[in-house]
Amino acid sequence: MGSRGHTLLEVGPDDGVAVITIVNPPVNSLSFDDDSMLLIRLPVSLFLSPVLRSLKESFDQAIQRDDVKAIVVTGAKGKFSGGFDISAFGGIQEAKERPKPGWVSVEIITDTIEAARKPSVAAIDGLALGGGLEVAMACNARLSTPTAQLGLPELQLGIIPGFGGTQRLPRLVGLTKGLEMILASKPVKGKEAFSLGLVDGLVSPNDLVNTARQWALDMLGHRRPWIASLYKTDKLEPLGEAREILKFARAQARKQAPNLEHPLVCIDVIEAGIVAGPRAGLWKEAEAFEGLVRSDTCKSLVHVFFAQRGTSKVPGVTDRGLVPRQVKKVAIIGGGLMGSGIATALILSNYPVILKEVNEKFLDAGINRIKANLQSRVKKGKLTKENFEKTISLLKGSLDYGSFRDVDMVIEAVIENISLKQQIFSDLEKYCPPHCILASNTSTIDLNLIGEKTKTQDRIVGAHFFSPAHVMPLLEIVRTKQTSAQVIVDVLDISKKIKKTPVVVGNCTGFAVNRMFFPYTQAGLLLVERGADVYQIDRVITKFGMPMGPFRLMDLVGFGVAIATGMQFIQNFPERTYKSMLISLLQEDKRAGETTHKGFYLYNDKRKASPDPELKNYIEKARSISGVSVDPKLAKLQEKDIIEMIFFPVVNEACRVLDEGIAVKAADLDISAIMGMGFPPYRGGIIFWADSLGSKYIYSRLEKWSELYGEFFKPCANLAARAAKGIPLSASVEQGKSRM
Repeated sequence: MGSRGHTLLEVGPDDGVAVITIVNPPVNSLSFDDDSMLLIRLPVSLFLSPVLRSLKESFDQAIQRDDVKAIVVTGAKGKFSGGFDISAFGGIQEAKERPKPGWVSVEIITDTIEAARKPSVAAIDGLALGGGLEVAMACNARLSTPTAQLGLPELQLGIIPGFGGTQRLPRLVGLTKGLEMILASKPVKGKEAFSLGLVDGLVSPNDLVNTARQWALDMLGHRRPWIASLYKTDKLEPLGEAREILKFARAQARKQAPNLEHPLVCIDVIEAGIVAGPRAGLWKEAEAFEGLVRSDTCKSLVHVFFAQRGTSKVPGVTDRGLVPRQVKKVAIIGGGLMGSGIATALILSNYPVILKEVNEKFLDAGINRIKANLQSRVKKGKLTKENFEKTISLLKGSLDYGSFRDVDMVIEAVIENISLKQQIFSDLEKYCPPHCILASNTSTIDLNLIGEKTKTQDRIVGAHFFSPAHVMPLLEIVRTKQTSAQVIVDVLDISKKIKKTPVVVGNCTGFAVNRMFFPYTQAGLLLVERGADVYQIDRVITKFGMPMGPFRLMDLVGFGVAIATGMQFIQNFPERTYKSMLISLLQEDKRAGETTHKGFYLYNDKRKASPDPELKNYIEKARSISGVSVDPKLAKLQEKDIIEMIFFPVVNEACRVLDEGIAVKAADLDISAIMGMGFPPYRGGIIFWADSLGSKYIYSRLEKWSELYGEFFKPCANLAARAAKGIPLSASVEQGKSRM
């Protein structure tokens, strides 16, 4: 079987050291490739990636050869190994036959590499992640370059290290640091790895392999220690102390991720090795890995991993060979919360920025906000004082358009007022160069309206950041029918440089994220007016995994924004907007959310929310205006019903967004929901989660509620058609049509 992934064995004629090089570009993964996916249908004894088989064969050969005294393991082209290729997970999850647990971690990593009768040294440059680091830890010593990255990031994918990492890492760096690195999926640089004892020496890339050869010979000659890290105990705390550390780690894991099982499984596996011995720990690890790799959490997180990488591929745009133009200077109009956040994100990525405001007072306030954003990074140790000065020097303030003559991009971030935005875009056309990208950070207003009075509409684009803009990872890039592909390519490039995940969407009220999630708060208001409890809804939705429920979210955003956004939806989607007076009634009493210390909750000076017993009076008043009465069924909703009644309308709107071509693909909406609204990633995103329940079930529930509670819940045509044929919501429109 031909395979591009393999290892090379070369024996030095002078010193008798065998150098085994892992070759599987681009990151020397230890993984299946296309050929080896065939192995899934072969006997389980062959169920192994070509790279790992080749590594075992090279080791066996080196051990048997008389001219080999010692072994060095390294990776081709400056990368040790990026670990197991995630694209292989699908095959593993679907495979009917499985290898026996421990096939890799015990038989290859432990009984072949670590138990070799000849000393071995890992020479690490670039990456040693996941299985790559696990191979390195099985060698008797490790040398690294100062900038190499070493870590076990498996928990990010809903699994645990499966090649012995749970047993060896704590023995090399101590239990506390080992737990931190594994549970937080936190890699360390070579320099820190050396101070922790994870690597035994730091060497420059040019000298790495030669130094490793000599190190291996020194071990052979007893000039350096020859250690099997699996049996190392000097870094492990006494059993009683170790149990306390593990108990604390469990409490932290439950607190930080109450819905996740795999961090707790990981802690159990680490404990098994400490209590029952490392070999027992390896078998426990292998068994746990087997169970987790097929779990819903793993499937969801692997989906998110690929969905996130897929957002920057836009058919008809990124496949045309267009090269991004260089954006050397950006102007931002409006120094409020959003404008200052966007400016912060840009200057942190070395973009010179002009911030324009209408008067000195507003300009000073905007610049001070940006300084405060940077100071907060200095406090957290993410920015040095020297870099603070360098970064802030990239910012210039302005009260007119005079300095806009050489900018390559302008981002308008003023209040959601259509005529104001139209005036700004009309002015920009007069002052900016003809190639300049004209972007709006509007969150709901149709871009065609904003650009109505401009002549060159092919350079108008939406750059919708989420608040706080320098922290939130998502950037919605909104294109109209006129926006040129070149402009989209340019903004995609900028998003990458400012470390945002871009999602390219079509133009409509609310675009993808706000439109999809508008029913989230609407459903909450409908349920409360009919008898459900505000605080119970928020508790259930937070328990489901959202950062906050719909009412706490409205308080955070502020009722002014909530009403302005609501008006856009009432004008554009009147038939499915639930019209509640509750927010207006609260606002009349100067309750506008968190900023006024009163909204659905009461807030103390530290912004801590607590329930307000007076809220029921406003709800009763809203009820009497709307003419609705309490439904005893809705007053006694189970958790499952609350989750479905809040989220199924969101799924319904997401189906419309897909059907209208506003989103390119379902996976883009999954990423939008996770990064824009905090939907739990371990549920795979809004559409992925919906597909786990099935289109038929969601349709039937919405249909029933629409009969009881009106048009707000009515399933859209796309959802109805998919439910009728049992087609997943994630199937593309074309796939859907071909099966309908």
